[in-house]
Amino acid sequence: MRTDRLELRLPTDDELAELAELAARGVHRPDERPFLTPWTDLPPRELARRVVQWQWRARGEWTPLSWSLQLAVFEHDRPVGVQQMSGRDFAVLREVKSASWLGLEHHGRGIGREMRAAMLHLAFAGLDAEYAVTESFADNPAPLAISKRLGYRPDGISRDVLHDEVRVSQRLRLGRPDWAASDRPAVTVEGLDPCRELFGLAAA
Repeated sequence: MRTDRLELRLPTDDELAELAELAARGVHRPDERPFLTPWTDLPPRELARRVVQWQWRARGEWTPLSWSLQLAVFEHDRPVGVQQMSGRDFAVLREVKSASWLGLEHHGRGIGREMRAAMLHLAFAGLDAEYAVTESFADNPAPLAISKRLGYRPDGISRDVLHDEVRVSQRLRLGRPDWAASDRPAVTVEGLDPCRELFGLAAA
């Protein structure tokens, strides 16, 4: 997938190493804890290894009934983060869930919104999804603002435990009509048709 300034695709092994190094340098400020799975609490070397293993695991465990697409995000051919899109029984539910991270040095430049918009284009225009869902901690304003700008609507809350404390997440849902009516960047998709069966869909 491509936007005016970004490319989203699977990374090569060398690019995956760069992505791991980027994550090890930080993906949020030290006083923040934006993820329910506290992977960023790991020491830098272990964190980098976790990024690589997560990419390999997602590819190795992929089935049409349960999949997680881990797209590296590139700007000027250098990785800046990861946009994840996952599906369970997608051929029936037509619903995707998203998550993402962005190297701290690339925050505040609009990249987060642009890479999520590219993912949504793949989901709705490419895979005929009916819904996209996401969730963020209620005290994590940046992703919530991105979701609101892209047309998501509140969809309840989730309560979980992190480091022996209750954390409340805001669930958000975007339907196809709201996506179609939203202001979003132009996105092009290449190479999808041969992959449709991997998402549980018939060939185009």
